[in-house]
Amino acid sequence: MARFLAGRLIQAIAIVFVVASLTFILFRLAPGDPFSTMSDFSSASEEFKDQARRNLGLDQPLHTQYFKYLANLVRGDLGMSFSEHRPVLESIGARIPATIVLAAAALLVDFLLGIFVGAHQGAHTGSKGDDALSVLTLTLYSVPVFWLGMMFVLLFASNVGLLGILPATGAKTTAMYEHLTPFGQMWDRIKHLILPAMTLGLAGAAGTARYQRAAMLEVIRQDFVRTARAKGLRERTVLFRHALRNALLPVITLFGLSFPILLSGAVLVEVVFNWPGLGRLVVDSALARDYNVVTGAAIVAAIMVVIGNTIADILYRIVDPRVRLES
Repeated sequence: MARFLAGRLIQAIAIVFVVASLTFILFRLAPGDPFSTMSDFSSASEEFKDQARRNLGLDQPLHTQYFKYLANLVRGDLGMSFSEHRPVLESIGARIPATIVLAAAALLVDFLLGIFVGAHQGAHTGSKGDDALSVLTLTLYSVPVFWLGMMFVLLFASNVGLLGILPATGAKTTAMYEHLTPFGQMWDRIKHLILPAMTLGLAGAAGTARYQRAAMLEVIRQDFVRTARAKGLRERTVLFRHALRNALLPVITLFGLSFPILLSGAVLVEVVFNWPGLGRLVVDSALARDYNVVTGAAIVAAIMVVIGNTIADILYRIVDPRVRLES
């Protein structure tokens, strides 16, 4: 295990280096800079803007800026945010808890619902229910996540939707949040989380269900499943204790692959629901040409993806004895 974790650490360092380099170079090659887009400098003179660029080193050649950034990155310094006027680590640290909460809730919806639907389809393949669920999952898998979010807003959101039972934006009710009881504050946050988590989770659950259905169909034809049925075990025991347990192994791999999908989808979902997370910060910073925040957020996202894949590999070793023996 120590050798495995050491190898993953080396991979993580390489991935962070590549992500930081590509984001740094490509974003700075794009037209414009912070002082040409930010409203704070809209009325400033060109002489003032040029002096500000010199103070921040933005007038230096690209390769000089790049090597200075890498030297600071090794020390854990992601630079200053031009738009928020504070260290990038503080800007990201203030936003990343909201993204983690959203991603965790979406993961629960994704895998609990996806595994249940896929296992049900695999156990009842060819039935009318299987056909209906296949159409539903394919439809959810095909629609853009931001469109699904807007449909949820039109259907469920208060003051906008037909039902008007859930808040449409933000992570809490700002005006009255401080006056609520602790239980009321928790319930208020849960209500704000439902729509964005369902939007992101259902989009992933559709793919998970199709993946789980295929795995279940492959396992259910194996000899050990036929043997379990021949022993006279109940069908539920055969399906859940023997078939589903082995059909879950490929889905664990899908768990690791879900992290980049969740993070990319979170950007769109956070914009639709005005969720104060990392994705919303990236969009605002990209529009403001805040180089350091965008690069720092890309680095944090890369680290989160590496952690997710490492967790998936560890779970695979725990669940599958063959992988443990090979290791």
